[in-house]
Amino acid sequence: MADVSEVLMSVLSTIRVPKPGDRVHKDECALSFSSPETEGGLYVCMNSFLSFGSQYVDRHHARTGQRAYLHITRTRKTKEDENNSGSGHPPKKKPTRLAIGIEGGFDVEQELYEEDVKVVILPDKQEVTSEDLATMPDVVRERVTVSVVLEITLSDSVSHTLQVQQWDGEVRQESKHAADLKQLDNGVKIPPSGWRCEVCDLQENIWMNLTDGKVLCGRRYFDGSGGNNHALLHFQETGYPLAVKLGTITPDGADVYSYDEDDMVLDSKLPEHLAHFGIDMMTMEKTERTMTELEIAVNQRVGEWEVIQESGTTLKPLFGPGLTGMKNLGNSCYLNSVMQVLFTVPDFESTYVSNIDKIINEAPSDPTQDFKTQVAKLGYGLLSGEYSKPAPDPGDENGASEPRGDQIGIAPRMFKALVGRGHPEFSTNRQQDAQEFLLHFINMVERNCRSGPNPSEAFRFLVEEKIVCQQSQKAKYTQRVDYIVQLPVPMDQATNTGEMLMDELQEAERRREEGDSSAQTVRAQIPFSACMAALSEPEMLTDFWSSAVQAKTSATKTTRFASFPDHLVIQIKKFTFGLDWVPKKLDVSIDVPDTLDLSALRATGQQPGEELLPEVAPPPLMTPDVEVKAPVLDDSTVSQLCEMGFPVEACRKAVYYTGNTGIDAAMNWIMSHMDDPDFSAPLVLPGSSSGPGTTPTESISEEHLATIVSMGFSRDQATKALRATVRITRSILKKETDLMSSFGDIGWKRRKHTCGWLVSSLLKHGGNHSWVIFNDQKVCASEKPPKDLGYLYFYRRVAD
Repeated sequence: MADVSEVLMSVLSTIRVPKPGDRVHKDECALSFSSPETEGGLYVCMNSFLSFGSQYVDRHHARTGQRAYLHITRTRKTKEDENNSGSGHPPKKKPTRLAIGIEGGFDVEQELYEEDVKVVILPDKQEVTSEDLATMPDVVRERVTVSVVLEITLSDSVSHTLQVQQWDGEVRQESKHAADLKQLDNGVKIPPSGWRCEVCDLQENIWMNLTDGKVLCGRRYFDGSGGNNHALLHFQETGYPLAVKLGTITPDGADVYSYDEDDMVLDSKLPEHLAHFGIDMMTMEKTERTMTELEIAVNQRVGEWEVIQESGTTLKPLFGPGLTGMKNLGNSCYLNSVMQVLFTVPDFESTYVSNIDKIINEAPSDPTQDFKTQVAKLGYGLLSGEYSKPAPDPGDENGASEPRGDQIGIAPRMFKALVGRGHPEFSTNRQQDAQEFLLHFINMVERNCRSGPNPSEAFRFLVEEKIVCQQSQKAKYTQRVDYIVQLPVPMDQATNTGEMLMDELQEAERRREEGDSSAQTVRAQIPFSACMAALSEPEMLTDFWSSAVQAKTSATKTTRFASFPDHLVIQIKKFTFGLDWVPKKLDVSIDVPDTLDLSALRATGQQPGEELLPEVAPPPLMTPDVEVKAPVLDDSTVSQLCEMGFPVEACRKAVYYTGNTGIDAAMNWIMSHMDDPDFSAPLVLPGSSSGPGTTPTESISEEHLATIVSMGFSRDQATKALRATVRITRSILKKETDLMSSFGDIGWKRRKHTCGWLVSSLLKHGGNHSWVIFNDQKVCASEKPPKDLGYLYFYRRVAD
C-alpha cells in the first residue's frame, strides 16, 4: 500500500473548498437512507459534497474517479453523557405556545451524538489521521484542514438549511396600517363589557373596528352557522382594515385582525388605538379565548384524535418489510401518511422499487435532484425492511428491554426538499392537506413518466357530466379526467339528528373550549349510503344557458363514472370554516364499508331517442360595444363566495370562468386556483387591455394543445380551455371496474392550515389480513382501526 502522504498528495487537486451556494450533503446518502448514525457511517465526496453510504461509495468512486472522501460516523450519547439524572425521561411540560421545537411549544426530541470525522482515500479506504496531517507539507495540511474542518464539517447541511426544526405559529407581523391608522373623531366610547353586534345582537365573537369603533360580529361558518359576517361586510363597505377581538384584550395585548392583509397581525399602537374609543387596556380582563389558545386546545383535545391514534390501547410494535416508519421532519405527517399508502399500490412498487438498481445505474451525476431516483430510494426504504428496526432506548445501554414502538425508520429529507421545491406551501414546514399533496405528487409523477410506465394511471378515471335542459329536455354530455372522488357529507342525514343532538354537540364543544378534557365526544352519525346518494343526486342549475332555446333556463346535472380506476381514492369532504375563517373539520362518524359496489354510478352515455343540445357557443359575458363593460355575473354567487372570505376579484373570476353555473363550480375553480399569482388580480375581459401573459392572445403551448386535442376535443375548444383556465388537462384512463375493496385510509385532525396531524391505517394482505397503523416512526398492529373517521380512503379494484 502506498504511503498515505503520497496518496493524499496525488488527490490534492480534486479536494475542493465549499463555496457559497455549494450544497453540502452530510446527513443522508444520495441513494439510500444511510446516515452518520447508521452502520458504516457516511462518506462525503470532497469534490462534489455528495454523500454515500458504505454500499454506494465504491460505486461513486468507480463512476467519477473521485478518491478523497470525508467519513462521518455518529454514536448516540449515553444518558450520563446527556447529564440526565434519575431513571426514565423527565415529564413533558404542557405546551403554552402554538409552536414546535421552541420553549413552551410542542416537544420535538433532539438526540445527542458523538461525532467522528476522518479523511479516507479510495479504493483502499486509507485513513488520514491528524497525526498524518501534522507531518505533511504546509500546502497539503492547510488545504485539507480548510476543506474538512472549516468548511465541510462546520457548514450547514442541505437538510438543515431546507428543513428548519422550529416552527412558531404565534409569530405575527406588524400590520402595515398600524403606524398611520386613521381613527374617526365620532365620539364613540366602548364600555368594558356587555358587547353586542350592532346589527344582529350577537354576544360572542365580537370585534371592534379600530377606525370608527363599530362593534360587529365575526365571520360566518361555511355551513351558515357561527357569526353573521357583519365585521367583514363593514370592511368591504368602508375599507377600514383593522379590528380587535374585544374579549381578548388584556394589558399584554389582544387579537388584532387585518382584513386587508387577511391575517392576524400586531398593532404596536394598540393601547393608543383602544384609548381613542375609551378602552383602558391596562384594566381589561380576558373573557374569550384567543385564537392561539383555541388552536392549542384543539391540538390537545381528546376525542377523534385519541381514537385515530388508538390511544389508551397497548399496541404491538411491528417490524419488517413494508413496516417501516418515517421520521417527522416538522409538520410532515401529511407526506408520511400519503407515501406510506402509495407504496402499497403495486404500480408504484413495480415502477420504482422493483427497478431500483436500473434507476440508480441511470441516475445523473447529482442524484439528489433526480425525481425518479429519490422516489425509488423512498419506496425501497419503506418496503425493504432494512430500516424497520427498533429505535435505541437511551436508558437501556444493554438492549435488555422490550422493543419500543418507535423505529429507527427513515428521514426523507431529500425527497421532501425535491417534491416541495418551488411550491409555495410544500416547500415550507407548515402543515398541509394530504389530498392536496397527493394531487401535487401525482402531477410530478405524470411529468416525470412521459416516456415510460406511469404508476399514477392506477388512480385515473373518467367522469361523465350530463346536463339536461329542463325546457327542451335536450342533453349535453362532457367528460373530464379525475383522480379523487370528493364525497359530500350531508349533515341533515345524520341518524342521531334532532334538537337533542344539536344541544349535545354545542354543549360538548363549549366544555372542550373551556378546557374540560372530560367532555364527552359527541359526533353526528352519517350513513355512507347518504354520502353516496348526495354524490349521485342531480344538481339543479338555475342559470343555465340553453343552446336549444337560446336563452337562460333551468337544467339538471348528473355526474357518473365513464371509467373506473384500478385504485379509487375517496376524499370525505369534512371541510367547514370556523370563527374568522379558520378551517376546521366536521367531527362526524361515517360507516365506510370495506367493499363498494359502484355499478349504479356507471355512465350510460347518450340514450336511444335522446336529443343532444346543439353545439352553439353561448353569448359572451360582455357587451359587444367598443368599450368593454363589466361581465354579466351572478351577483348572488359572487356574494356567497365573498362572504366566505375570498377576495372579490377572485370571486368574480370564479363565476366568470365557470359560466355562471353555480356555487359548486365556482368554489372548485377557487380551490384549484388559490395558488395562482394573479388569484386576487382584477378580472381581465377578452378584448380589454391587460398586462403581459393575461391577454387572450398570449401564446399557447403546442404540446399542451396536442395533449387536449388527442382526447377528442377540437383545436378551437382546446385553445379556449387553455386560455380560460391556464390549466393542463390530463390524459384518459381506459380500465373499468364496478367493485372496489378497501386497503387503506388516512385519518386527519386539522383545525388550521398550520396545525394538525395525520396517521395512515393499512390493511396488510397475507396471513390474517391484519390492519397496521403508521404514525410517523411508530408502526403497530391496529386493534381498532378507526375506519369511520378517515379523511382519505383507498380502494383496490377486485374481480367480479
